[in-house]
Amino acid sequence: MVPSKGRLWGVGVGPGDPELVTLKAARLIRDADVIAYHSARHGRSIARSVAASQLRGDQIEEALVYPVTTETTSHPGGYRGAIDEFYEDCAKRLAVHLDAGRDVVVLSEGDPFFYGSFIHLHRRLADRYPTEVVPGVTSLSAGCAVLGRPLVEGNEVLTVLPGTLPPTVLAERIAGTDTAVVLKMGRTFPGVRDAFTAAGRLADTWYVERATTSGQRIAPLGAVDPATVPYFSLAVLPSPVRGPDDPAPLRASQAGWVPTAPTVGKAGAVGTGGTPGAGEVVVVGLGPGAAGWLTPQAAEALAAADDLIGYGPYLDRVPVDQRQRRHASGNTVEAERAELALELAAGGANVAVVSSGDPGVFAMATAVVEAAAAERFAGVEVRVVPGLTAAQAVASRVGAPLGHDFCVLSLSDRLKPWEVIERRLRAAAAGDFVLALYNPASRTRRHQLERAHEVLLEHRPSDTVVVIGRDVGGPTESITVTSLGAFDPAEVDMRCLLLIGSSTTRVVRRGPGRDLVFTPRRYPVT
Repeated sequence: MVPSKGRLWGVGVGPGDPELVTLKAARLIRDADVIAYHSARHGRSIARSVAASQLRGDQIEEALVYPVTTETTSHPGGYRGAIDEFYEDCAKRLAVHLDAGRDVVVLSEGDPFFYGSFIHLHRRLADRYPTEVVPGVTSLSAGCAVLGRPLVEGNEVLTVLPGTLPPTVLAERIAGTDTAVVLKMGRTFPGVRDAFTAAGRLADTWYVERATTSGQRIAPLGAVDPATVPYFSLAVLPSPVRGPDDPAPLRASQAGWVPTAPTVGKAGAVGTGGTPGAGEVVVVGLGPGAAGWLTPQAAEALAAADDLIGYGPYLDRVPVDQRQRRHASGNTVEAERAELALELAAGGANVAVVSSGDPGVFAMATAVVEAAAAERFAGVEVRVVPGLTAAQAVASRVGAPLGHDFCVLSLSDRLKPWEVIERRLRAAAAGDFVLALYNPASRTRRHQLERAHEVLLEHRPSDTVVVIGRDVGGPTESITVTSLGAFDPAEVDMRCLLLIGSSTTRVVRRGPGRDLVFTPRRYPVT
């Protein structure tokens, strides 16, 4: 007897919060014979993680792994050819289960028919198998909900746009509509921001990242650092809601308005919690990355805070506490972060400003203390909780390269002239210090490290020991022990720290990944 064909379900699991999965979706997920979901090559599926609590544990799982996402491909048909071939293969895999009479649920973030990958499977299978779609809460609905702003009302027109459109097209569409949402940002973010600027709507537009999840972040669009923007983010131009006594619309650029979401951007928000009178600002060092490097004193300060403020990726390292308000922002707005922290504390809140490494070493403590010098913050207490520095962390991975006198320099010329940096670099090199070089390079700042390399070779022999520490304490940590002559500045990015040895620094060769580096405590007498 030939089994009856199985049923194909496209099931929306919503934007990220498992409690936003509909009752029907939860029932179908529990009852399905086969659970399918898409993911990039790292294998992690957002849709599956949202639905995880509904899975029985004995179901067949089909991981549909994209062969390419944003990278290039050698497929003869290019990106489009690779993706089309992938969807054909996925359809064939699911057809095997459907022909065997097994019901297949394809999990989709948000809604399956709203820019969903399920559309491609539906196109290839719906004419051959019984197929139904279960809608889910879309990302734009979630974005407006956490923002606390209506999307459209009355006769307003909403325009939904993919960020992959050319900026000129985006600007034209944004200028000609009442409200708008732009999806698919990530690498397209600079063009999206330019489009809102060109349309004259930037001041009214909000940025919402990973809405309804623990990684949620909200900020004015113009305050967001492009380097921090993931694919799962939105630009939201909401309905121009007006208060009963305020004829002007509330704007993203306007200070003093706090979204109702647990994660808030830096738009001059004023806290409502805290104790009567002035609160306190504690600048907390998180260490360079590994959770085990967070000190008990730092953990205590974070737990006691009403508000947490920091650069988005650093703030993401702090576990979410629903009692706390989180204010994430980009990496070039240190002064604004400091001002926000002090304003919140002046209103009675206990505020923790998070900083990677030690907050007093090229980090947030200086910005906070400098802002606290203003007379209006005289009643706000400021404390600094130290953290393990990146230089110490990198040194620990190879032994004791900082065992004698050393000098710490930043190669970033964002806040000081390069002439000053080069003069100090020459002096330290001539003084035969071990050097710890912070901020050696970024995607747009390359020539500084190349010039520093030239300067060092003028004062140090080519066999001088060099240690490159990348993402130390993080998931992609790597340590390279090389020499000044063999060192290639092109291998260094913004997540690296460099240690340049002195004339006495030595390497103990013990095999790949086991070399030890040390600088003797005694200096030779000349």
